[in-house]
Amino acid sequence: MNAPQQTGPAAPLPADAGKKSGPPVPLMIVGALLLIGGIGLGGRMWWRSQHYVETDNAFVAGRIHPVATRVAGVVTEMRMQDNAVVKAGDVLLRLDPADAAVQIERLKAQVAQADAAIATSAAQIAQAKAQAAATGSQVAQAEAVLARTELDAKRSQALFGAELRATSKQELDAALAARDVARADLAARKASANAAKEAVAAAESARQSAAAQKAATLAQLKDAQNQLGYVEVKAASDGRIGKRTVEVGQRVQAGQQLAAIVEPETWIVANFKETQLAKMKPGQQVHVKVDAFPGQDLLAKVDSFAPASGASFALLPPDNATGNFTKIVQRVPVKLVFEPESLKSLGDAVNRIVPGLSVQVEVEISE
Repeated sequence: MNAPQQTGPAAPLPADAGKKSGPPVPLMIVGALLLIGGIGLGGRMWWRSQHYVETDNAFVAGRIHPVATRVAGVVTEMRMQDNAVVKAGDVLLRLDPADAAVQIERLKAQVAQADAAIATSAAQIAQAKAQAAATGSQVAQAEAVLARTELDAKRSQALFGAELRATSKQELDAALAARDVARADLAARKASANAAKEAVAAAESARQSAAAQKAATLAQLKDAQNQLGYVEVKAASDGRIGKRTVEVGQRVQAGQQLAAIVEPETWIVANFKETQLAKMKPGQQVHVKVDAFPGQDLLAKVDSFAPASGASFALLPPDNATGNFTKIVQRVPVKLVFEPESLKSLGDAVNRIVPGLSVQVEVEISE
């Protein structure tokens, strides 16, 4: 028989063999902290969404006036310098006045010619009226002569036709001839009178034409005198010079932009989404961060809302009447004005808040 096999003592079990496996305690702590942090962050985001609306689609705006000349000419004097401060009415540059001065003298000569033509026409009118009066008297005299000769002719015809023949055939012919001559003379006198009247009308027309020519020339003269004043280009407003593109000796054309004047007053145009406008209204306080001044917080207020979305003012506004339509959240420009006291905190640097700078804004919408 085989002898029974002997077994050694059983191996001891691990101390934690009866315990359940699970995540380490530190990992649980980290997860709890992350959960708490996420809840806190979500709560903060929710709270901010109830009290603020913000956007970084915003920029500083201001009034920029073009500097342009109203007449063509050569620049003879330059007074404006790049980035210099100017006041409204300051002379920025001058053009050569020679062309305008020559034009003024030429038009003055034309006015003198028109005056001479008017005087000549007036003399012609007086002469024509005198001639008309004289021919009128001659017509009246010729009518009287004709009336007498017609009466004599009728009397001679009556006497010649009578039985006694109280007048001769020769006397009758003479009376009829005198009548015919008187008729012809009256016709000639009337023609002369009509010609005199036409001469008066022609002289009046010439005078009116000369007067109209003078009025037109005077208007041109006034325009030329104005143009002589335009050789001085003046500042339209207070501000600073920018984008100067002209030098002394350069010939410029009427309407050509030579520089720009940027007014010192600035504001903010913020393009908010249409979904952000529900609780916004004028007068609400705005926190502003200008990218050019990191770490500097400025204050502003909501001033007004644009009357249409930004897309409506685009060169090619959207046309949603087509078959393909994709809804896009529109943005509406909102004007924000800086608080004056807030700008004082920048000191002299406030002059560097210029149109075009990028800003971030937060509007307090809580009641």
